[in-house]
Amino acid sequence: MSINIRPITVNDKARWLELFKEYIIFYKSKLSDEQLELTWQRIHSDFNINGLLAEKDGEVVGLAHYIFRPSTWEVEDFCYLEDLYVDPKVRGGGVGRALIRELEKIATQAGSKRLYWTTAPDNEVARKLYDKVAITDRVQYKIFLNK
Repeated sequence: MSINIRPITVNDKARWLELFKEYIIFYKSKLSDEQLELTWQRIHSDFNINGLLAEKDGEVVGLAHYIFRPSTWEVEDFCYLEDLYVDPKVRGGGVGRALIRELEKIATQAGSKRLYWTTAPDNEVARKLYDKVAITDRVQYKIFLNK
């Protein structure tokens, strides 16, 4: 069972949308159709949102969205993994790890000194993987504006 990681293309919209909606539901959130379309358009523009898809045995089963952001601590941008989602039917089979490893290569080639992300404290399945491939040394705080 081979895993192939590749950039999202315009032909991937239907499957990307299925996976991204599942991801949003997983986090008990909602996005408008307009926001979903805006995200799709941003991935395919110069907006600085990038996307990867994971294929396992020829079927798209995972996605990752990432951005490069300037840092006050380094000359080169940091890489932020904003979204990572793997179809529940194939979790535990290396897809999430393959997406992270590919993004690690992309960030390294771009000169980034940091690849980072967050997840919900109760996302135990993902955290088992994240604890194997990365360290956590920060606590995130949020203020939700314009509620």
